Amino acid sequence: MYDGSDRSAIAGEERKDGWGMDRITEEAIGYVRELFAGNADGHGFDHTLRVWRNAMLIAETEPECDREAVALTALLHDADDHKLFHTENDENARAFLKENLIPEEQADRICEAIDSVSFSRNRDRLPQTLEGKIVQDADRLDAIGAVGIARTFAYGGEHGRSLEASLQHFYDKLLLLKDRMNTETAKQLAEDRHRFLEAFLKELKDETEGGQPDGTHTGDPV
Repeated sequence: MYDGSDRSAIAGEERKDGWGMDRITEEAIGYVRELFAGNADGHGFDHTLRVWRNAMLIAETEPECDREAVALTALLHDADDHKLFHTENDENARAFLKENLIPEEQADRICEAIDSVSFSRNRDRLPQTLEGKIVQDADRLDAIGAVGIARTFAYGGEHGRSLEASLQHFYDKLLLLKDRMNTETAKQLAEDRHRFLEAFLKELKDETEGGQPDGTHTGDPV
């Protein structure tokens, strides 16, 4: 963790410029790298970095957003994921924010945004803040396309899911995400990723159902 020698700058005026944001972002990256060490089920450090990059890409087209809040929300969005940690009240996220002297009011806003990101916990409820909408979109983009397919089967393998159970996840969640993006940028990015999902499922069906050129089948689906 950061030794605190420049905390007054991070907590004060210099946190408003590029140096301050870069420094706190670096600290957050180091924190989640350690937090997710050894995780290989699709919700680890690499996923967090992709969400952060997606979020910052979207933030560039949303000038009214708080970019620092977007960055911290993205980097900490899985820090207390119920599938990975047995924490309450965003304990891991709040520990980082407190350690780095993020003002309590800002920390509360970041945690509120974090809590609004999850698909399973929120379903059709939209985040109340622009920052939450941006990070939710960034997280959902990482659930579709080629990387979304890879993550689905990584999670399924780690948790003993059958092929059929992993495929059901496409219909329960992944194929729904394109039409549930909040920002225009995410909607555009989701189009190609969604088409890739559809193409994958069609190819998988053709292969597993044993289709022949004349339309007949060689056996039962695997």
